[in-house]
Amino acid sequence: MGLRFVGIDPDTDRDHCPTVWVDEGAGELVFQGWKADAQLQAACQSTSPANGPIPSHEAVVRLPVRMVPLIREACDAVERSELR
Repeated sequence: MGLRFVGIDPDTDRDHCPTVWVDEGAGELVFQGWKADAQLQAACQSTSPANGPIPSHEAVVRLPVRMVPLIREACDAVERSELR
């Protein structure tokens, strides 16, 4: 696994903060964020085309909009990856 750190939320304490990585081997984005509460999970489920429960191996996380530049950087890195 070629996990490459992209960045963390610039406005947090740099200890327990949302983070973005790129798994260059798998060609995937990896996010650490705040866990969604039951209300947000229910809202996501009600607006999803699948409209089913969130599987136990998946999660809804929140990332602040100020992380958009980091997410773009991660997307660019995945697009440049030879494994797309």
